[in-house]
Parts: sequence; C-alpha cells; structure tokens
Amino acid sequence: MDSTALSPMPADDERAGNEELLGAAGLTFGYGRDAVLENVDLSVHAGEFVALVGPNGSGKSTLLRLLLGSLQPWAGEARLFGRPPGSVGKRGQLGYVPQRPNLSSALPATVHEIVSAGRLTDGRWWLPMSRAGRDQVGHAIASVGLADLARRPLNELSGGQQQRAFIARAFASEPSLLVLDEPTAGVDAASQRSFRDSLVHLIREHGAGVLLVSHELSAVADDVDRVVVLKRTILFDGTPADLVAEGVGSLGVHEEDLPIWLEQLT
Repeated sequence: MDSTALSPMPADDERAGNEELLGAAGLTFGYGRDAVLENVDLSVHAGEFVALVGPNGSGKSTLLRLLLGSLQPWAGEARLFGRPPGSVGKRGQLGYVPQRPNLSSALPATVHEIVSAGRLTDGRWWLPMSRAGRDQVGHAIASVGLADLARRPLNELSGGQQQRAFIARAFASEPSLLVLDEPTAGVDAASQRSFRDSLVHLIREHGAGVLLVSHELSAVADDVDRVVVLKRTILFDGTPADLVAEGVGSLGVHEEDLPIWLEQLT
C-alpha cells in the first residue's frame, strides 16, 4: 500500500475538555545532518488510549526520548503535563516502561521489591507503605502473572518475566500518564490479556492517559482510541476503524494485518 494514501486526522473535538498529558508540536530531530523526525504533531489526553506504530527505523523510540526530555529537538516543542519535559517536578505522575530495561546481573532485588519501588515516587520513601499501597503492589504483580514469583530475585527470571515485572512497577505507581515502548515483546498470550485488563482499568477507573508503542496490538485492538502511524512524520492519526478503512485487515498478527502492512510502507 502506498503511504501517500494515508492522511493525518485532526484531533477529535470530544477530547477538547480533557487535559493534555503529552504533546508535540512541529517536532523535528536528527542525528548528524540526517533528520529522523520532521514536523511531528502528537497529543495524548487524560483517559485516552493511543497506540503509536510504524515500521522498523521509523523514529518511534527517538520520538519517545524527545517527548520525555532525554533528547532536545532541532525544532518544535514537546510538552509533558503541559510543560517542557525537563521542568516537570512530579515525575511520579509518569509511568514509563522502556523497550529493554537495564538490569544489573548482580541486582539481588526481588520482583516484589522492584514493583514496590513504583510506590516510592512521591519523595516520602522513608515512610512505611500504606495498606492501600501494599494492596496495589500485589494487584500489579498479579496483573502481569507474576504472583507465584513475587519473592524471586529478578535476575533469576527470564527476559520476558523481567519485562513483566517492570510493567507491574509502572502499574503500581498508578500514574496519570503511562508510556510503554514495545512492552509485551516476548510476553506470553495469557500475560498479554492480563496486561490489557490492567491498562483498561488504569484508563477507565483512574482516568490515566496511555501511549503504547507496539507492532502487535491484537491484545488491545478493541480498546485503543487512536492509532498514530509514524514514519519520519505522522502519516495517519485516527481511530482503528479509520485505519482498517485505509487497507489494514485488522490490528492483529496475521499475514495481512498490521505488522506486515507497516513494513510495506514506503
């Protein structure tokens, strides 16, 4: 499919009353002299579930680094909770799961300890955790299917299990904004379903906004509000139904579906 058939979609008026949690306006960035991203506009509002997709090398991870303040743009601006990312004080409002979390092989911390750290984001780490906090940690661990491994050292677990523990840590913080970069790569189908249920709970019950970067959206296909297709710039920003109308069979994993379609974009 020719990517020129895709067209950006203006923001839905129904979101106008919701707080913008994450945004980009005219964002441009590159390495050396080569631009990786050009004139990117993006927004994620409270209570909104946005999926960011694109072929390999399309700039997705670079865009996340700009949005979260670890890179500075050549042009344009990024906004985190309405402010430049570097000036945001309460980072506890943000839950972030990178594609490959760094983990020292010598780290003796257990799954429970890693996930509990998600509750220590308000600057009061010296105080005992409340009962509600302990319950939330347990719920987060169970939501990713690690209840039976909660007391195991994280460095004894498989890569997929470690990833699930970092997802649980983000859930435990009950963030206002959750940003996930390929969080379910290597995660089994049953855990992906639990992951989906926790995301939906976070959005519906807590009004959080979610930005999910993933090639594989089958677990959340019925829950995503918008799909944003990126390849250097935004090629499409609209509902899953609108994307299907552009020629995507579904948001699943079969040959005719999203991952293969993305790789064919030119």
